[in-house]
Amino acid sequence: MTILCVRFQLPPMYEAALPGLLGLLEEFTPVVEALPPDGALADLRGAERYFGRSAVDLAAVIRVRALALYGVDCAIGAGPGPLLARMALRDARPGVTGAVPEGPDGAAEFLADRPVGALPGVGAATARTLCGYGLDTLGRVAAAPLSTLQRLVGAKAGRELHEKANGIDRGRVVPNAVSRSLVAEHPFPLDELDPDRHRRALLSAAGELGARLRALEKVCRTLTLTVRYADRTSTTRSRTLKEPTAHSPALTRAAYGMYEALGLQRARVRALVLRAEGLAPAEQASWQLTFDAVDEKVRRIEEVADRARAKFGPQAALPATLAS
Repeated sequence: MTILCVRFQLPPMYEAALPGLLGLLEEFTPVVEALPPDGALADLRGAERYFGRSAVDLAAVIRVRALALYGVDCAIGAGPGPLLARMALRDARPGVTGAVPEGPDGAAEFLADRPVGALPGVGAATARTLCGYGLDTLGRVAAAPLSTLQRLVGAKAGRELHEKANGIDRGRVVPNAVSRSLVAEHPFPLDELDPDRHRRALLSAAGELGARLRALEKVCRTLTLTVRYADRTSTTRSRTLKEPTAHSPALTRAAYGMYEALGLQRARVRALVLRAEGLAPAEQASWQLTFDAVDEKVRRIEEVADRARAKFGPQAALPATLAS
C-alpha cells in the first residue's frame, strides 16, 4: 500500500479546518493532494521507507493525531493507487482502515465481486449498457476481451475500463498547495428564513474571498456554493466563471446567480459556504478589455478599499448593505 485516501469527518460549517488537517498529512509526506471540502490523497511511498511502517500502520497514527489535535475523526482507505484507495475508503469503518489486499492478485480479488457501477468514472448509462450484456461485476468486465468493451462503450473508454477493472491504476497524487482553494463560511446564529439575509451573507463571503485572492495575487476560475439546511442536509452548486477573476462584484454576481437558481422558498438555512477553486497567479490571467468607465472606476475603488483594509483592518471599508 502506498496511497491513502482520507475523508475527514468534519462537523457542518467547519470546512475551513481542512488546511490544518492537510498540514497534519504533510508531516508524513509532502505529496498531498487536497480534495475539498473534506478529503485528501497522500502518497506514502517515501514515508513507508523512512518510518519503517506500512501505509496502514501510518494511517492509524494519522487518525489518532487528527483526533488528539483537532478533535476530528477520519475514514481512511489504502491502496496501491489513487483509484483503488478511493474504493477502499468505502470499506473503512471507525478505527479500521479499508485496504486493498497485498500481493500480485490483491487488486483483482478486491475488485472481482464489486458491481460495475462501483468503479469511479462508470456512470449509470454505462453501467446499464454493461449489465445488459451480462457484465454486471468488475470481475466479469476484467475477463471480457478488450475489443468487446471497446465496441460497447467506445475505444478510449473501453481501454480505460479494461485497465481499471484489472486493477491497473495509472493515477497519481498531484501535490497542490492549500491555496488551490479558498473557503469563506457564513453560519447563521439561528436557522435563517429571510432571503435578504441570505444575500447579505453571500455578499460578505464573496467580498472576503475577493480580498483574500487579491492579497495572494491569485484569481479563481470556479466558484462553488454550498447551502446547509436545518435538517443537516446540503445542496452544492458550482459555476465556471466567464474569465478568471478576483473581482468581488464578479464573484458576488456568480454567487447570487447560483443562489437564485436553487429557487429556495422559505428554506431554513443554517450556513452558506463559498469556495473559490482553480486558483492561478493573477499575472498569468487574461481578461476581456472593455470601454466601461463604471467598471474601471469600481476596480480602482476596490484597490483603494484593499489598501484601507490592509492598514486599518478588515472592517475599514465595507459595502453599505453590510455596514449595519
